[in-house]
Amino acid sequence: MYITAIPNRTSPPAILLREGYREGGKVKTRTLANLSKLPADAIEALRQALKGTRLAPIDEVFRITGSRLHGHAQAVTTAMKRLGMDKLLGAKPSRQRQIVMAMISARILDPRSKLATATCLGTTTLPDLLGVGTVTEDEMYGAMDWLLARQERVENKLAKRHLREGGMALYDLTSSYFEGSTCPLAKRGYSRDGKKGTLQINYGMLTDERGCPVSVSVFAGNVGDPKTLMPQVEKCRDRFGLERFVLVGDRGMITQKQIDELAEKSVDWISALRPDAIRKLVGDGSIQMGLFDKRNIAEMQHEDFPGERLVVCRNPELAKLRAAKRESLLQATEKELNTVVRMAGKGRLKGQDKIGVRAGRVVNKYKVAKHFTIVIVDDGFSYERNEENIRKEAALDGIYVVRTSLPSQDMERDEVVRSYKRLAQVERAFRSVKTMDLLVRPIHHRTEDRVRAHIFLCMLAYYVRWHMLEAWRPLLFCDEDLDAKRHRDPVAPARRSAAANNKAASKTTNDGHRAHSFQTLLKDLSTIVRNTCIQPHARDGRTTFDLDTHPTDNQRRALDLVASITL
Repeated sequence: MYITAIPNRTSPPAILLREGYREGGKVKTRTLANLSKLPADAIEALRQALKGTRLAPIDEVFRITGSRLHGHAQAVTTAMKRLGMDKLLGAKPSRQRQIVMAMISARILDPRSKLATATCLGTTTLPDLLGVGTVTEDEMYGAMDWLLARQERVENKLAKRHLREGGMALYDLTSSYFEGSTCPLAKRGYSRDGKKGTLQINYGMLTDERGCPVSVSVFAGNVGDPKTLMPQVEKCRDRFGLERFVLVGDRGMITQKQIDELAEKSVDWISALRPDAIRKLVGDGSIQMGLFDKRNIAEMQHEDFPGERLVVCRNPELAKLRAAKRESLLQATEKELNTVVRMAGKGRLKGQDKIGVRAGRVVNKYKVAKHFTIVIVDDGFSYERNEENIRKEAALDGIYVVRTSLPSQDMERDEVVRSYKRLAQVERAFRSVKTMDLLVRPIHHRTEDRVRAHIFLCMLAYYVRWHMLEAWRPLLFCDEDLDAKRHRDPVAPARRSAAANNKAASKTTNDGHRAHSFQTLLKDLSTIVRNTCIQPHARDGRTTFDLDTHPTDNQRRALDLVASITL
């Protein structure tokens, strides 16, 4: 007897139980039963029984006693192995080194507090893959202290890998709010998280020209951006051994005082002019709109900036956006000022002091006070737009000026602008570190050293994530045409390639699989689980073995891509 499937045109095939027999010397077949309505697993079991296979209840063959998430842990640990993270952290094997590896991996997979990480680490196969077993919270804090003591050595190795003599180093600063009041670094300062009234901790990241992190420095929350710059120069010179390099920083970072100090140290730099300096150049006629009749970029020099090249850019689309935003803010302010006019006219608001406080609160709300002329009397209030101020500001719409100490033979004009815009890579790193990817905040650690270790740990996690993202570009909603990005118009708004637009529109990759974000790809890989099984009737009474979920084609490709990471 045997089972066969008979095609049935547009209907599902008929599954029949048949047997062969001889009649008059001829082989014939006859149908014994129609099995089409049986479940597929029952049909397969009957097929195996007919072949003589010995069948038994599944729970008598083996029993699954536990399952742990495995695929995403395998991807991260494979990437760390390819990057040589173990040797990067310490030449000699140690338990502290492996615990740090586990903490970096956990920060990428599921960022949590140290207590929660210690509790949930066993839900993945990280303890097995890294050979750490059960890890306590105290061991994690001890490993953080171990890591902080090696920060300089680790950063020196990273700099040797990624920074080159005569190359570029990108630097920017951000802040995160602090929970508590015991850490000496936590001070009141400018909150880039929009958390007013909270204590802040500043930290700056130094990267190569691609945005790959090399070093992180932690500062008190009340330290201004410019004060953090020169320590980075000293670090590059003294620790990293770079005689020549180009430092790229934003206009709030590289001020005139820092430029003078950089000149004394013979360090080249790229930055940008602040709005007040651009306004002055427009006012004295050095920058005229006629410069942009046929092009969107021009180079000039000015006596106020000796020894510098000024690259003036105008982006028409940015000009439209700024004009629209300004008009929107003006209209929103006028709407609220009209309320003040009515209140003063009806006598509900009297006295110059009270009217002035209320009106000041309105014009400062949207930060457009300079665009209004206000008249206040004891029993009345009026306002009008200051059209002259609005016209002067509108003249700057879409204009920005990149400045550099580099001579033209070392870097041509367009590349100067592209180099400055590479600071967006550092900003991307900060977004990743702060948001759902790595969750550096809120910071709960009480001591200065633990805060420094926590932020350094997050930087190392971003280092691994950065390389994984680059390897996974074909699977993600990322633009894969990196060469075009390096040679596009430096002033025009950044646009994705046609292939990237197709990927975004179709939500599929070039090979037809579903496109992912970094996080959803990790979630997809986490569906590969490692099952712990036992054989109840084995000779030793209880044989245990692991059985992994078979990966899909897309999951296999993701694992293969991280296995191909190279430095």
